[in-house]
Amino acid sequence: MSMIHFVGGEKGGVGKSVLSRTLSQYFLDNDIAYVGLDADQSHPTLTRYYDGYTRPINLDLFESIDTIMEIAMEQDVHLLIDLPAQSQRFLESWIEENDVLSLCSEMGIELVYWYTVDGGPDSINLLDRFLAKYNALMNCIVVKNYGCGNDFSGIEALPHFNSDPLKAPVLRQMSLPALHESTINKIDMLGLSFWGAINVKDSESKHLSLMERQRSKVWLKKSYAAITAALKGITS
Repeated sequence: MSMIHFVGGEKGGVGKSVLSRTLSQYFLDNDIAYVGLDADQSHPTLTRYYDGYTRPINLDLFESIDTIMEIAMEQDVHLLIDLPAQSQRFLESWIEENDVLSLCSEMGIELVYWYTVDGGPDSINLLDRFLAKYNALMNCIVVKNYGCGNDFSGIEALPHFNSDPLKAPVLRQMSLPALHESTINKIDMLGLSFWGAINVKDSESKHLSLMERQRSKVWLKKSYAAITAALKGITS
């Protein structure tokens, strides 16, 4: 059956779109059927880098968000939804007013929420509130993005990470490694997918240098290992 992946974090600037791009490339490189849905109307980053695999949705309209469930029930596919900052209230409204969690349970569709954080106080407080509401209701993966921060002690001190596993669901977490700053900036400037970052080297095309390609390849390999570990045990 299908699996729905929400990539969020509520706070801006924590690297949600980088994670969405990484997951997109992960699905492609592992021959996993997937559809990307870009909910960020102001900065449709996923659409820019994975245009052939991504379509827009509008979180302001139930009829547009309904596309998620329609695709999930019509196809055996992984759906990747790149959420903008401060969008949780729109998603919650759609989930609650349509009892989406019950529908997914009935249809055997797994829900995964990749909650991306940078370790700052805003991320800590927003994550705490999110987990209090949803950790028992869906597969939550806390993504510590080392490209945007390096101190996650405040995140790890939250009671959700230290609760009794017999009384509460085990909270999944993942560390997304940092890619060298000038390399990721160049990838973004050239508008390359992560496949393009590693493989494009034609002198007629804009591309990374040999060592920039190597750094990107090593980073992507580490990221893939972290994603695989985070998803272990979640059926699709």
